[in-house]
Amino acid sequence: MRETERDLGFAPDDDVPISYMNRTHDYYLALGYETPYRWAHYAEVPFRPLAKPLHECRLALVTTAALFQPDKGDQGAGAARNTAAKFFRVYSGETASDPDLRISHVSYDRAHTTAEDPNTWSPLRALRQAAAAGRIKALTRHFHGFPTKYSQRATIDEDCPELLRRCRDDGADAAILVPV
Repeated sequence: MRETERDLGFAPDDDVPISYMNRTHDYYLALGYETPYRWAHYAEVPFRPLAKPLHECRLALVTTAALFQPDKGDQGAGAARNTAAKFFRVYSGETASDPDLRISHVSYDRAHTTAEDPNTWSPLRALRQAAAAGRIKALTRHFHGFPTKYSQRATIDEDCPELLRRCRDDGADAAILVPV
């Protein structure tokens, strides 16, 4: 790096974001799949603006974190990827307390990221504080765990309708999605 670039605060040329889409594409091919993983993307997004101000909304929290399962091996901060801890159906839990949720079942960059702060995948405490401060009307009674399947069809046909039903049953006006 030239001195003028260093003086301007430039990062080294190799200090770039990880191209996870290309990496996933290559990974699927290396596993022997005939076609690489195809990322879901839509010309029209099935979301809509809020019908009322956020401070009048009852919010549901949706996370891809898994409930801790003590019989499924290491799931702590820094644990290697643990597919035994993966879940395959939408689940729900109470928002009044902080559940023991973990993220060892998903792939993430363990060399540059830690799993030490559960508030990043389960911000229930912050959402309860937002409700107490009047920034949101309330949290729904339940939060929801949403599985990370490799089948877009199963996600669309099975998991999404189940999640929507649960959010509606809880009277949610909106949902906060927290993918891991």
